Amino acid sequence: MTPSRNLTVLVLALAGASSLRASELPRQQPARSLQPSQRHTYFPAHDDWQHRRPSELGMNDSLLAQAVTYAQTQETSRPKDLSDQVHIFGRQLGPLPAERGGIAGIIIRHGYIVAEFGETTRVDPTYSVAKSYLSTILGLTLDRGMIRSITDSVRDYIHDGGYDSPQNAGITWEQHARQSSEWEGTMFGKPDTFLGVEEFGAGARPPRERHGPGAFYEYNDVRINRLSLSLLRLWKRPLPDVLKTEIMDPIGASDSWRYIGYDNSDVDVDGQVMKSVSGGTRWGGGLWMNTRDHARFGLLMLNKGEWAGRPIISRKWVVQATARGGPADNDYGYLWWLNTRGRQWPDAPRSSFAALGAGSNTVWVDPEHDLVVVWRWHKSSENEFYKRILASITASR
Repeated sequence: MTPSRNLTVLVLALAGASSLRASELPRQQPARSLQPSQRHTYFPAHDDWQHRRPSELGMNDSLLAQAVTYAQTQETSRPKDLSDQVHIFGRQLGPLPAERGGIAGIIIRHGYIVAEFGETTRVDPTYSVAKSYLSTILGLTLDRGMIRSITDSVRDYIHDGGYDSPQNAGITWEQHARQSSEWEGTMFGKPDTFLGVEEFGAGARPPRERHGPGAFYEYNDVRINRLSLSLLRLWKRPLPDVLKTEIMDPIGASDSWRYIGYDNSDVDVDGQVMKSVSGGTRWGGGLWMNTRDHARFGLLMLNKGEWAGRPIISRKWVVQATARGGPADNDYGYLWWLNTRGRQWPDAPRSSFAALGAGSNTVWVDPEHDLVVVWRWHKSSENEFYKRILASITASR
């Protein structure tokens, strides 16, 4: 164990810490907080991630411990065997694990781990968190010049019949990323209409009028799966391979994560059979990743696409992807959830943003306080957790 780990407030890291009250914390010598001029972002090595005591990084040890204790009491009510999956989402298309993990989380400040609880190296599905990873692949595609402009029509690049109809012909890459494409069609047996309980479970929707591209926002996994397939056709490489070599390997992620397609999502790409991946685990498959690897991705976004001085994704893209827009001008970026009006997390900075998935699974980024928080299998009570974390910073000032 490294000296830095010996300094860690391990009530934050050990399972069972939820039973430890602040008054029972080990007595520690006061630690000197880093002044702004002394602060620098630490980027963890591939096989190591340093811990710091919260008070070393401008946080109150006891208050942060209390925040973690609260978080550990908020485990989701979803069954361990995910036996509610079909009821919630409808007919399954891809695999699911035999059992989900327990509640887990990690808090990163200035790049260091200041809190960690649960099985943070366990690989689990993350549902729609995958959409924010697809967004980043889209950004990389633009950075590489494979798409000239995000406002270009997808039909200018993709000629597989998916954009031939009058409804689909004018759809742009941006409209896909804003979830306002109104793409019509069926992807891997699922129609874009979300009609029918058998196919969509409790998520089935009533019939509605279809709008023109860009005129209406609707959270729609069928259309995101169409975006994913279009990106696959541009790269001519499986997107999990793109994600690994271009993003996850450069930031030192583990090799344990998987991005799994549906059983029926094999497609022909220039004569080669490749698996198209989805925007989540709504119908099985999706992005299965551990908490620490998600935290690395969050740290990359916190630092505007740069990792230890190396640009992985352009700063321009990160700024665009986390800016509000679209037909409803709502708190949604390019497949990222935003807080510009304080509706998502009223007690958090308006500049914060997150990747969100059912379960609940969250990767929350707070640039104002240089924080990344990953929280897995909880009851969607993020605001209260973040409020408590932020209180530990306010109290230390």
